[in-house]
Amino acid sequence: MSEKLALVTGASRGIGKACALELAKAGYDIIVNYAGNAEAAEKTVQEIKALGVEAAAYKFDVSNKEEVDKSIAEIVEKYGRIDVLVNNAGITRDGLFMRMSEENWNAVINTNLSSAFFVSQPVVKVMMKQRSGAIVNMASVVGVSGNAGQANYSAAKAGLIGLTKTLAKELGSRGIRVNAVAPGFINTDMTKDLDTSKFTDFIPLKRLGEPEDIAKVVKFLAVDADYVTGQVLEVDGGLII
Repeated sequence: MSEKLALVTGASRGIGKACALELAKAGYDIIVNYAGNAEAAEKTVQEIKALGVEAAAYKFDVSNKEEVDKSIAEIVEKYGRIDVLVNNAGITRDGLFMRMSEENWNAVINTNLSSAFFVSQPVVKVMMKQRSGAIVNMASVVGVSGNAGQANYSAAKAGLIGLTKTLAKELGSRGIRVNAVAPGFINTDMTKDLDTSKFTDFIPLKRLGEPEDIAKVVKFLAVDADYVTGQVLEVDGGLII
């Protein structure tokens, strides 16, 4: 084991997987959280181990506080520390506001916003004892600008930005930095069914981003940006300049 451990939620695929791999390249052992796809999580674990660090997959629902508390306690008991937390897990349940069901509202708020509270709280207690740590929250440009058909998603990501800034103020004196990344349109399972050609016209860089584009910024905020906290970095190819 290295002396550094990172926990990445929703890390079995997409942006979360890319973040886990990037942090592994920086020498961190990785905890891969996943919700359902054990095969994908195990594949990610093996890819991380091939980089010369340790990795383990932990299945727990980040929107379920009891599951989170139990799993975080197990991780801390086994590894003794958590140096980086990436709150990445998220879902979409898009629809126009007037037709949005309470179920779809709650599902997105719980998974995309409440989960960051559930996971961060026990992790912060560990980091406070260490007097060091970094948290990176996965926000979105729609949390900054809003987006028609995504009232639940936009509200959750805007809330995550507010949480980021507040925690940065509360935890800075304990050596804990808290930042957020706000991706634009990224090539993941969330966007694979979209007609992306209509989006690239509005992106100055004329392409969608890749998960690795986000992961590099996450790694910067988590590892290299020693004097950066409370910030939201938009990684969107210039979409919302």
